Amino acid sequence: MITGKINFWQSFIPAGMLLLVAGTACTRNFEELNTNQHEATEEMMATDNLKTGAFFSQMQRNVVLFKDGINLSSDYQVAQGLTSDVYSGYVAPTGTWYGGVHNGSYYLISNWIERTFTSGFVSVMPAWRSINTIASEQNLPEIAALATVVKVQGMHRVADAYGPIPYVNFSGSLKNNYDPLQNVYTRFFEELDGAIDVLTKFAQGNPSSVLMRDYDYIYGGNVTKWIKFANTLRLRLAMRVVYANASLAKTEAEKSIANPFGVISNADERAAIQRSNTLAYMHPLYEIAYNFNAGEVRMSASMDAYMNGYADPRRAAYFTKAGDGNYHGVRQGIVTTTWTPYSGPAISNLNVNSGSTPIVWITAAESYFLRAEGALRGWNMGGTAQDLYNQGIAVSFKENGLADDAAVYAANNTAMPIAFTDNSGQSGNNAPAPSAITIAWNAADNFEANLERIITQKWLALYPDGPEGWAEFRRTGYPKLLPVVNNNSNGTINTAVHIRRIPYPQSEYTNNKAGVQSGLSALGGPDGGGVKLWWDKK
Repeated sequence: MITGKINFWQSFIPAGMLLLVAGTACTRNFEELNTNQHEATEEMMATDNLKTGAFFSQMQRNVVLFKDGINLSSDYQVAQGLTSDVYSGYVAPTGTWYGGVHNGSYYLISNWIERTFTSGFVSVMPAWRSINTIASEQNLPEIAALATVVKVQGMHRVADAYGPIPYVNFSGSLKNNYDPLQNVYTRFFEELDGAIDVLTKFAQGNPSSVLMRDYDYIYGGNVTKWIKFANTLRLRLAMRVVYANASLAKTEAEKSIANPFGVISNADERAAIQRSNTLAYMHPLYEIAYNFNAGEVRMSASMDAYMNGYADPRRAAYFTKAGDGNYHGVRQGIVTTTWTPYSGPAISNLNVNSGSTPIVWITAAESYFLRAEGALRGWNMGGTAQDLYNQGIAVSFKENGLADDAAVYAANNTAMPIAFTDNSGQSGNNAPAPSAITIAWNAADNFEANLERIITQKWLALYPDGPEGWAEFRRTGYPKLLPVVNNNSNGTINTAVHIRRIPYPQSEYTNNKAGVQSGLSALGGPDGGGVKLWWDKK
């Protein structure tokens, strides 16, 4: 189900939130309080919740979109489901739109590439600006720090999709110049460094305190877990830029490991939207796979080739069995007038529950795989590449309820991805095995082989986080994904290289043409899907 065109320049802030702020005056002079500057009194915490909580909740609800009474599952579909989820190799679109001549075959539909942009600039950035202003007025740097961490989490997804964006000096105006992506990333690191320092000092001075418990859908106000999340996010972004600025990557990564609270290391520390009495959501992938027509997304052919080749026990956690009792996927880029075979029992659907399946931002497994790659590069990651790699597999299995199967899987040194066969009976969609990489760590292998091993297992553990899966594929070239069957980009995207970005939304051309031109100048190429981003240097 695809909704109509989204009006980007809708109201930045809901009216109820404006009334909330306007109706609450700040009457306390915090500078005169005789307290530790890193300790918050009960009065300060109450005022913080009253004036900033709604904006903080708004930010969290717009990092990954879901049906929450404001956003719809169709918003997720056009923001992520028909771009990064597909381009990551996790799923394939099986909707009947345009006979397949759409995003899935690189004919990019203008209305389908807007929502990624608007989720950041309509909802995340304005809410952050409001929190930052209020927190500054009330001398609550720890609240501003939390909001900044969420802002970076939301906006790096936007930057990684488009490239240059109006971020560094964003004012909320309808017209902003775009910043080169390297400048955006420099600001990400500056913001994370500052926020982590503030939160670390706060947590050390207030070891049992919580922040905005009633408005925090991720950790319920647990500051220590937020610090670990922020460190892991910094580690993620550090690794993202390793081929563009290796020294910066190493410096930022090692900061996260050296922080007193460290990074996410246990399954119960992963960042995920928590269903509660105040937030009853429907998982967007459930609606897209089961409620939209006959189902508009299915298991991908790349997941088929890797997970079946490895006999991966996580198949049952990720997908349903097809009618023959096995797991079967769909090639991306199929153009056909007969979609019925792909929505029937021949193909595996997504194993997702409408209310209990979590909406995850960062897993513990990703944290270990990031550290494994850093250790492989010779950085101080608190362990060897082999140990961290094996821990990544173990934690991924635990996060998917399969802890007992991890050791045998990680020791398998013979299983490899297999050739793909289209189980629907359609001709011309089969493909050879994409790779010959095995699972078990092999210290005798060269750097590149072990990097492919790390990223392949990381990619499997990241599912269904399409933005990260796609970004890691572009950054490293791994895993080796199956190419599209049909490429309808009119030569702007190389089939063998795959799509590298999505174009800027049409609303920006209409309302901020000069800004878009500054973005294209910084991008260094035309506004198409074949142009590599700044960090995409390998």
